[in-house]
Amino acid sequence: MPDADRRDMQEKGFLNHMADKEQAPLPGGSSHAGKLPQPEKKLQEAVCVLLVELCERFTFFGIVCNMILFCTVKLGYRSYQAAIVNMCFVGSSTLTPVLVGWLAEYLVGRIKLVCICMFLHFLGTALLPVVSFPFEDVYIDRRHILHTLPKREEKIVFYFALLTASLGIGGIRAIVCPLSAYSLEDCGPKELLSFFNWFHWLVNLNSAVVFVSISYIQQSVARNLGFLIPFVSGLMGMITVHMVRGEMIYKPKTDSSLLTTFGVICSALKACCVRYRYFSTGVTNWLDHAKENHGGQYSETQVEGTKSLARLFPLFTFQILYRTCIMQIPSGYYLQTMNSNLHFSGFVLPVAAMNVISIVPLLILVPILECINSWLFSSKDNGHSPTIYIVVGHLSAALSVMVAGFSEMHRKRFPQVEQTRSEEVLLVSSMPCFHLAPQYILLGVAEALVTPSCSLLSFWLVPERMRGISMHFLALFNGAGCFMGAFFVQTAHTGTQGNWFPHLLHEGKLERFFFFLASLMMVNTLGFWTIAHRYNNLHQDCTNEFRGCLPGEKLLKN
Repeated sequence: MPDADRRDMQEKGFLNHMADKEQAPLPGGSSHAGKLPQPEKKLQEAVCVLLVELCERFTFFGIVCNMILFCTVKLGYRSYQAAIVNMCFVGSSTLTPVLVGWLAEYLVGRIKLVCICMFLHFLGTALLPVVSFPFEDVYIDRRHILHTLPKREEKIVFYFALLTASLGIGGIRAIVCPLSAYSLEDCGPKELLSFFNWFHWLVNLNSAVVFVSISYIQQSVARNLGFLIPFVSGLMGMITVHMVRGEMIYKPKTDSSLLTTFGVICSALKACCVRYRYFSTGVTNWLDHAKENHGGQYSETQVEGTKSLARLFPLFTFQILYRTCIMQIPSGYYLQTMNSNLHFSGFVLPVAAMNVISIVPLLILVPILECINSWLFSSKDNGHSPTIYIVVGHLSAALSVMVAGFSEMHRKRFPQVEQTRSEEVLLVSSMPCFHLAPQYILLGVAEALVTPSCSLLSFWLVPERMRGISMHFLALFNGAGCFMGAFFVQTAHTGTQGNWFPHLLHEGKLERFFFFLASLMMVNTLGFWTIAHRYNNLHQDCTNEFRGCLPGEKLLKN
């Protein structure tokens, strides 16, 4: 055998051995798992990961679904304050997986950090029922002296519970349920898009069950004690993690990190500023300034990986305003529904049950999109890009917010009636809440088109070693969209003295806030449409292109 062929086989064997070593489970796993055949073991791991994911999402949606009603009725918040609290909790739950993933790599061991996050998740979900407990029904003696929790301490416990719950959610999503747990490395674009479609389909089916069941229990049956249900579902997820932790906690590849990516960007920006001011250079890309052979401190491998990721930054940026529109479901749309007539054939609907209307289009569209994708990927040789889905989804989100503005004008034309919510009698519009269905449907269509397509582009258009970092950046920008929604609400309320986002909707002009957001989203849609051609080539093998540009690989080829 020639020396070159023998050396090539040795290198491939070494790389395969290292890959198997990197994917091995951490110590502390159960011994019986190793006796299972490989296909059955993989199936068991996938089922356990999916079960934990659904339990965690069940807990998350159970906290979010009626938070505005809880804050306004139980804690006495203004409507805009309750909306801000809800969006900030969603945003922090989106960002904490990135933070916890970094802690797992550099500061704390993964198994130890999972135990800490499980305890925080348990503590947060246990404190929420304490805050919502009806202390007015508990007496300390026969003289009927009320055993109440002061408002200040109640709010402190509430915020502490939300913070610990969001940190626990981040740990579960980052360490127990990352995308690497589903073994997507060998999948092509068609298989990846199918996975993201059905994954979001399952998550939304789970949320539909939450919005119908838990919201009804919290609002009508057990009132605020409904927070016990998210606590029980979180406890089930933690028991599952503890039973099969050896098969569910993996050590990922450590050749790239979020801090390294940020370091490359900062180093290149600093070098660009200095060299642009004093002398010019002949680099083809601004990130090349961070390379060691151009005076930087990072290797060519690290810089080239960051360059492939920087290509996705425009895509991530245009998702911020889209995520702000999606955040209207647990904020502006929720307030509209809460101030509408919820009576239906003698039955009072839960406020959060209207969210199911936004989920139904997604549950229907996913099988249809699967058929369309199968035909498109099989009929074109150059592959099919889902950017058209993102453009149409952004347009649907803009139309949804615009329709919400017209619905608000329509809602205020109806006379007011009294309606009881969580034992509080409030004046609401007599307009049936189902008149708001079009805006929910349009946002559901947007989610069905945008979220799986954006996940596919973020995962596929970077080298394999950078895919985890790419999904982290997508989470960072999605979380930024949630916080931007809270910033818009605060700015609209403060700048218009409560007129654009009022506490009592019939006394303000909430429709102006919706029209302003819709105009911004239309501009955002046009902006993304102008750059969508950059992400059309899904047939390109980014991993091979990335490997081929390194000096070591070129030397081996020669």
